[in-house]
Formats: sequence, structure tokens, C-alpha cells
Amino acid sequence: MEEKKKVKGYKEGIVVSDKADKTIVVAIDTFKAHQKYLKRYLSTKKYKVHDPENKMKTGDKVRIVETKPKSRGKRWEIVYEMKNEK
Repeated sequence: MEEKKKVKGYKEGIVVSDKADKTIVVAIDTFKAHQKYLKRYLSTKKYKVHDPENKMKTGDKVRIVETKPKSRGKRWEIVYEMKNEK
């Protein structure tokens, strides 16, 4: 029997910084609801992502996947750059 590799989880976001070598920062926006008042609000979280080829630039839309830790703050890796389709 063949076992398929299970993907832990992926996220989609926008590159906000590419200043570090082989590392980019990706911002991911999610809407959350307040526990009591149920008002929805925007929450932004930033992740440090491993970019071995330094090909992503600020403003690119990317999909990232969880991997084993590369360093103290990097636990994500780029899967691919998403095309801007209108």
C-alpha cells in the first residue's frame, strides 16, 4: 500500500520584507470574531519564511507550508508564488 505524504498546513499571504538573506517575512490577514460582542476584526500575523533562492520580492503573493525548524524563528518554507489573476 502506498502512503501519501500528509501536508501539515499551508497559508497564503503577501511578502512584506525581503531584506534578510534567504529569508522573507510574509503577512497573513485573517478575520476573527470578538468572543462576547461577535464583531469581526482584522488580525495580521507575520511569519519568517525560508527562501533559498532569494527570488521573492516585496508585494508578491505566496503560499507557505510548515516544515521543521530552519532557525530560531523560521519554521515555514515557500511552496510557490501565486499568480495575480484578475
